[in-house]
Amino acid sequence: MSSSRLRSAFAGPLRKLVQARCSSSSAVAPIVTSDSYRKSLLNINPTEVTALSNGLHVCSEYIDTPTATVGLWINAGSRWENAENNGVAHFLEHLVFKGTANRTQHELELEVENMGAHLNAYTSREQTVYYAKCFAKDVDRSMNILADILQNPRLEEGAIDRERHVILREMQEVETNLQEVIFDHLHAIAYQGTPLSYNILGPTENIKSINRTDLLDYIGKHYQPHQIYLAAAGGVDHAELVKLAEKHFGDMKTTHVSEVDYPPARYTGSHMNHRDDAMGLCHFALAVEGCSWTNPDYFALMVANTLVGSWNRAQGGGRLIPSPFARKAFDMKHPQSYMSFNTCYKDTGLWGIYGVGEPDDDAIRKFVGEVQTEWRRISRAASPGEVQRAKNLLKTLMLAQCDGSTAVCEDIGRQMLTYARRIPLAEIDARIEAVTPAVLKKVMGEYVYDRDPVLVGLGATEGLPDQLLVKFQQSSPFD
Repeated sequence: MSSSRLRSAFAGPLRKLVQARCSSSSAVAPIVTSDSYRKSLLNINPTEVTALSNGLHVCSEYIDTPTATVGLWINAGSRWENAENNGVAHFLEHLVFKGTANRTQHELELEVENMGAHLNAYTSREQTVYYAKCFAKDVDRSMNILADILQNPRLEEGAIDRERHVILREMQEVETNLQEVIFDHLHAIAYQGTPLSYNILGPTENIKSINRTDLLDYIGKHYQPHQIYLAAAGGVDHAELVKLAEKHFGDMKTTHVSEVDYPPARYTGSHMNHRDDAMGLCHFALAVEGCSWTNPDYFALMVANTLVGSWNRAQGGGRLIPSPFARKAFDMKHPQSYMSFNTCYKDTGLWGIYGVGEPDDDAIRKFVGEVQTEWRRISRAASPGEVQRAKNLLKTLMLAQCDGSTAVCEDIGRQMLTYARRIPLAEIDARIEAVTPAVLKKVMGEYVYDRDPVLVGLGATEGLPDQLLVKFQQSSPFD
């Protein structure tokens, strides 16, 4: 059958299906229960974990591909910094690629390019990651490079001074990404007075003053083998990976035996309004304190997060969008986009929404009010159909995060740092499926109702509601 005839054959039924599922929030989405789906979750290769004698853990999942991803997930980030050295973790991430005791920067770059590999790193508030994507036959060489940059960075004064200017330019670029700016401000006021409020890049004065001693102190304190997980995915045999880990990392010594402590999080409901009418649009984030990675309520909040969803006027969709709130945002005219989020840490989290809207009349106040109305609706009136739809979508998104060796390796490293184990996909599926409208009501009532919200506004924020109004709307009755 030709492609045009295929489109004709499916266009009518597909249009009816979309209209039926979007015409009412009570339309029941098909439940994913096929035997083939459940068997596929159980038939995935297990994640094997081995601890070396020095405390470093080796974790891997075999995937039948000619490529592999191998990386180091370190239990350290900006949360382990203080006001004087804030920014040092990110600074160090830049410098390790500028040469080691065994390789100049040019030799390092040339070796990676000649392998056809990809070497990268990133720093977050609770993790620092170095990883390489390569051919499976080059895993040994890639691990040698990772071990070299981790254990033998040169940290030359000239490179440190050059990198200051690079990071300062990076800070200027970040300032143009308003979503990044909003989330930095959100953390700054939600966790004020604690390290979770720190910007990952650090303040300008610190970038100008960080020196080689600061970097070496940070390495000595945090780059300890018992704080590191070596994760790999792809065409790698676990037994061989353990041998390579012993070869490249077995000589690492633990100098700090105890876990590195950090101040516990302290959430504070707050309000920040940075008005600049010349920006034309209002950017805002509204959030409440969520839960940690390991909290039993994590998956219920993820389902609620998926129910709110995301939307962008530039992408179209209109009234055929499954999300009730997205359809409402479309009808309101002034909202331009929104994105719900659930950001988790070891002992806390932020659950909320980031939105962009036109400041005409009272549009922003109404936009924020509708967000809180939607949160109340989900807690008391979410239908079984839309909850099931959200669960199906969440399962799809989580499975998509495990597509390819790099995504699987990232999932292994992150879960080992947060849970100290890799949660099987079958267990994740069961935990998501256990979220019912009743569970959702209970969890939303616990985390949202009458909780102090944090609100950040940036741009044309004249219509942004004040903290008293937002707090009042947060405590409106749920029943």
